[in-house]
Amino acid sequence: SPIISDSEYDALFQELLDLEDKHPGLRTSDSPSQRVGGAPLDKFSQVQHTIPMLSLENAFSDDDLYNFEKRLQNYLNQNNAISYIAEPKIDGLAVELVYLDGLLAQASTRGDGTTGEDITAQIKTVSAIPLKLRELYPGRLEIRGEVFMNRDGFNKLNQQQQSEGKPLFANPRNAAAGSLRQLDPAITAKRPLRFFTYAVSQPSVTHCTTQSSLLEKLQHLGLPTNRHTIVCRSIKEVTDNLKNLSELRHALPYEIDGMVVKVDSFDLQARLGNKSRAPRWAIACKFPATQATSKIISVEFQIGRTGAITPVANLEPVNIDGVTVSRATLHNQDEIDRKDLHVGDTVLIQRAGDVIPEVVKAIEEKRDGSEIPIIIPPNCPECDSPLEKPEGEAITRCNNNLCPAQQLRTLAHFTSKAGLDIEGLGKKYIEQLFSLNIIKTIPDIFTLKAEQLIHLDGWGDKSAEKTIAAIEERRQPELHRFIAALGIRFIGEVTATTIENSFANVTDLSQATTEALLEIESIGAQAANSLVAYFSNPVVIQMLEALEQAGVNPQKKITQNLKELKLSNEIILFTGSLQKFSRNEAKKIVKENGGQIATTVTKKTTIVVAGEKAGSKRKKAEELGKTILSEDEFLQMLK
Repeated sequence: SPIISDSEYDALFQELLDLEDKHPGLRTSDSPSQRVGGAPLDKFSQVQHTIPMLSLENAFSDDDLYNFEKRLQNYLNQNNAISYIAEPKIDGLAVELVYLDGLLAQASTRGDGTTGEDITAQIKTVSAIPLKLRELYPGRLEIRGEVFMNRDGFNKLNQQQQSEGKPLFANPRNAAAGSLRQLDPAITAKRPLRFFTYAVSQPSVTHCTTQSSLLEKLQHLGLPTNRHTIVCRSIKEVTDNLKNLSELRHALPYEIDGMVVKVDSFDLQARLGNKSRAPRWAIACKFPATQATSKIISVEFQIGRTGAITPVANLEPVNIDGVTVSRATLHNQDEIDRKDLHVGDTVLIQRAGDVIPEVVKAIEEKRDGSEIPIIIPPNCPECDSPLEKPEGEAITRCNNNLCPAQQLRTLAHFTSKAGLDIEGLGKKYIEQLFSLNIIKTIPDIFTLKAEQLIHLDGWGDKSAEKTIAAIEERRQPELHRFIAALGIRFIGEVTATTIENSFANVTDLSQATTEALLEIESIGAQAANSLVAYFSNPVVIQMLEALEQAGVNPQKKITQNLKELKLSNEIILFTGSLQKFSRNEAKKIVKENGGQIATTVTKKTTIVVAGEKAGSKRKKAEELGKTILSEDEFLQMLK
């Protein structure tokens, strides 16, 4: 029962990534860019992926694809032609299948990329997935692919749902996901599910050197692959194939929302490596945006967790490529002014990349003089405090820490999957408990009693007991999850993990200075200032004391085998022109061997690797008595 379509999500996600790249200050801890996927359901047992199942970055035009190739060439420090493989992007659910000596032993969802849900019993009901490979394959083989539903199967399933008076599925992807997540495999068996494989977690175990040869091998083993997959010898062939596939799109028996492009060579893939949430060597090409006209009926001003005011237009409902759109974000006052938007305007609506609704422009020719300018009010619509627009920022904010809307959203974030993921305290129930004054602050969660819940609407003995048990399980959360759950501005899940590596507990973090925080790789001035301001706030100090009294004790995650990595105690800076590898490859090598990257020479820097024409940084390193290595000496040290 999604509130927006998958294509809307993808387009908005790309817009979000672009905005966050240009304006890092807009990145929030609950941003989708800080996550890979949804966290697994507690009612399924959990499976740890040996190699993370990452997401993909998006492209929306030929220019994006050419820029993708340029980034690859720059990273590899070469201008040689790159061979690619292009595959239809199936609109389904990503899964991992584990075969042991040729027999299907386990199946899981992608989950959050690291941990998925065990769906072995459900996957075994999908006839397209072999329980035994055609040939004996010794050892462990981790297959990755997409479970989906054909259009015909989807339509018949919805007809059956309708005849039985049950809710209809929104689209084939949701139907496939819902079918695999049935606790009763017998229900899954009745659903018309299909499967295509597209990868293995560790290509080296297959002895294949390219993605194209891997797909041939997987097909030979009895795993279905997509017949529209094609090898492209240049990025021009990639763009040509994207055009052909977009024309073929509606003729296919299943839904696709784009085309996945991967570097064909596994050697190059290994050199390129991964970013925090996506591989560098692959990209998802999304189909062009879909547009339609509508009318702005009214505007609401929503207050976010950090006090940000977001204007949202209520629209005359309009169908855009099968999805009814009735609301669209207007972003901020600057965007409203730039587009000259009014209540009553006829506007062009776009779902960027087949995605989220946004107002592209007002159609001035349709105005009759009755339109009213859209202006963010001077006071918060929730608490009536004066709103402020900080200099240099596009966002108008309510800075009242006690604003009810902000407190509610802070609580909802803290218990959500992006926070501590407390089962039973979803947004709906947090809103209920907040309105009844049962929970007003984060510490209130940990003093909650079952007897406070049992007699409330929608609660009972079992649900109350389960919720209290779930709260108890979160009294000793991992430190990085707790930091992310607090919803500190500019501190998302990735940054929270970085912080965890530098501090033993919340107390140490709360006492850190801006200078100390800036010493941490990837922590910028905005994040450092935000952390210092947050932990010096008297309300926060009081909250942390109350959490401690309630027995909440965040624990630092123990990284196994860290001491065995060769660079585990090193903070390394690269300076000058490197000849043996690119700067990005050098950083990747350091991180893979447990080290940290420095951008300036400080007292904490342990090694400086100096290439040709190393300048002031080498001189400062000499003054501080730091170890200075050449590229060859650095590589020899790793050996």
